[in-house]
Amino acid sequence: CLHVPKKQNKPLLNSVQNFFTKRTKELKPAVQSAPGWKLFGKVPPRENLQKDSKIIQQEYEARTGRMYKPPPPSTRRKNIEFEPLSTTALILEDRPANLPAKSVEEALRHRQEYDEMVAEAKKREIKEAHKRKKIMRERFKQEENIASAMVIWVNEILPNWEGMRATRRVRELWWQGLPPSVRGKVWSLAVGNELNITPELYEIFLSRAKERWKSFSETSSENDIEDAGASVADREASLELIKLDISRTFPSLYIFQKGGPYHDLLHSVLGAYTCYRPDVGYVQGMSFIAAVLILNLEEADAFIAFANLLNKPCQLAFFRVDHSMMLKYFAAFEVFFEENLPKLFLHFKSYSLTPDIYLIDWIFTLYSKSLPLDLACRVWDVFCRDGEEFLFRTGLGILRLYEDILLQMDFIHIAQFLTKLPEDITSERLFSCIAAIQMQNSNKKWAQVSFWL
Repeated sequence: CLHVPKKQNKPLLNSVQNFFTKRTKELKPAVQSAPGWKLFGKVPPRENLQKDSKIIQQEYEARTGRMYKPPPPSTRRKNIEFEPLSTTALILEDRPANLPAKSVEEALRHRQEYDEMVAEAKKREIKEAHKRKKIMRERFKQEENIASAMVIWVNEILPNWEGMRATRRVRELWWQGLPPSVRGKVWSLAVGNELNITPELYEIFLSRAKERWKSFSETSSENDIEDAGASVADREASLELIKLDISRTFPSLYIFQKGGPYHDLLHSVLGAYTCYRPDVGYVQGMSFIAAVLILNLEEADAFIAFANLLNKPCQLAFFRVDHSMMLKYFAAFEVFFEENLPKLFLHFKSYSLTPDIYLIDWIFTLYSKSLPLDLACRVWDVFCRDGEEFLFRTGLGILRLYEDILLQMDFIHIAQFLTKLPEDITSERLFSCIAAIQMQNSNKKWAQVSFWL
């Protein structure tokens, strides 16, 4: 340890102090000359703030030639009843001390702008509150109607199905939509079981499907599966294609995808059908129809309704890709299209936009992919009552609903719009447009027109 005599101690201490004093004086201008640090959240030490603000104030007065005016009394927010949850109110804040203060005129203008923004926010909030109340009132009213209708269906209509199904009262009640609790039962009765399928028969074809899945998983590679699924000669090989399509079925619900509660059930119903009808096999779009039935019926009942539904002439023509029959349906649709919506019909004709571009997707999935699920179920309600005619009437109703918009579009935009319909479509608006569609041409109804074409 170095011993320093007491006489030398004071000069050494002074030299050390002088050294750090000089370094401090040399460093201060560097800190002051780097205001850009504030952009990155680095604020100069608090003890330097007072000096920095005076220097900036003096430079500002020298540059502008105007004397600094003290800011008006603080106009900071006090006892404000409504304050938007955003940065809107920052406009009332005073500037930092190292910046020129607001003038009286600027402060008053900011206060006025803020008051206007708050008033506008209040209006929006009140408008949204009224909208929410209206929705709630309509929902309560709908629930009351459903509850009262359910009593009628359970106690009066279903016990006397054959005698009451065709009465005017039941048809009007049917048009308003079936209560969810009886929807599956009514669908099953309306679709019928002309194929005489039993739950035991379903189990037989389900077992066969499981055997096919097992053999495919043991012997086939992924490429072989895709080739086999595309083969017309072996429609049962489309069992594996089902797996690819199930993941795309109502993806927003997350109940049919792998790991979801209805994934295996949907897989079973579709697999059993491909074995029951190898001449049809699996066609893309079937998964949506089966999924809607599964949401409303038990497993075996869903399969029975599914098989009978796809055995109807219209569905069979589309799923077997019977071109001649499909063209007849498209031609019949255009007859009623021209009759009901002549202006839009000519607009579509001018772009050579044919019905197959949008109808195929609607018919293949019975609108369950194109419309919100609850609205699609209401379309299904009346479809089960009126048959295939209502599918095409619904298509014309959609075109009528969006006629003004479609008339402003070209080919590409029309095709895109009709492929993905707006999500805010409501049952009241759609069914109002459907009701306005007349399915009669030259005193001929749909069945007569489609038969003679």
